[in-house]
Amino acid sequence: MTEAEDPVLMLRRLAVEFTTPNARFRAVDGVSLNVERGQTLALVGESGSGKSVTTLSILRLLRPPLARIAAGEILFRGRDGRLRDLAQLDERQMRSVRGDQIGLIFQEPMTSLNPVMSVGAQIAQAIRLHRAVSKRAAAAEAQSLLRLVEIDDPARRAASYPHQLSGGMRQRVMIAMAIACRPVLLLADEPTTALDVTVQAQILRLIRRLQREFGMGVLFITHNLGVVAEIADQVAVMYGGQIVESAPVHELFDSPRHPYTRALLASLPDAAAAHTPHQRLRVVPGQVVDPRRLPPGCRFEPRCVRAEEQCRRSGPEVMAASPVHDVRCRRWNEA
Repeated sequence: MTEAEDPVLMLRRLAVEFTTPNARFRAVDGVSLNVERGQTLALVGESGSGKSVTTLSILRLLRPPLARIAAGEILFRGRDGRLRDLAQLDERQMRSVRGDQIGLIFQEPMTSLNPVMSVGAQIAQAIRLHRAVSKRAAAAEAQSLLRLVEIDDPARRAASYPHQLSGGMRQRVMIAMAIACRPVLLLADEPTTALDVTVQAQILRLIRRLQREFGMGVLFITHNLGVVAEIADQVAVMYGGQIVESAPVHELFDSPRHPYTRALLASLPDAAAAHTPHQRLRVVPGQVVDPRRLPPGCRFEPRCVRAEEQCRRSGPEVMAASPVHDVRCRRWNEA
């Protein structure tokens, strides 16, 4: 993993272990990545690859004893410039970080917003949790935030309840709550998945604008490579709880090295062939690997068309395809 120039977040060989009555397994295993100030890192992969677990571990929202951070470091550089390992903080210290210095946008706002509180009251509550301001000042700030996220008539909308807003508006409210205290790091866990294409483009444009205004680092979790092309500066591709490839966005799209990344890109619809009759989309063969039953070698080997005997026996280490491009594959240079 190449070193970041001005990192706000550095994960170093992070491992997250789950314990069930029948098994103990690692859903995240040895993940290392950097999120730089003012840039967006997209964490990409199919459902079940470990993306959301990685996000929850950063904010220490995993629930022991079911899940715990088993190894590694979560190094966060706050407003004071000091680097701290979030994995070592107690719960009181983490509460001062969550929502204040690190904001989180959830995937589905309807299940994240309180249905019996107005959206303005919820934003104001998030403000007062971390800042010593009056109720009136927090309410006024909530309306300013609604205006900032491009919601018309913020005074009226602040009095609305979540069910009275459209999906796009609810997502904007979630963004307003996430940036209420001007965080230095924003975690966005598939924030556009439930939105139509037009609203999705508006939300992406909004996140990009707010990032520039506040200078935030953004970790954007998604499985949509079209979204990645629009919003990301850097990309990390995740599979089976590991990062299998990472590179600047243009280099990854122009020169993908890992067979999994190439398969994901190949599955995108081809606009040039949109009018070809009976044109079928390509798919990645097989199923996402089960973290409870990992293969002995490379985790992508059961689905890989280029796998050889050595791939089945042992897992590959991360290799440098270029000074800014890492890949976890023995045969990356044969592509």
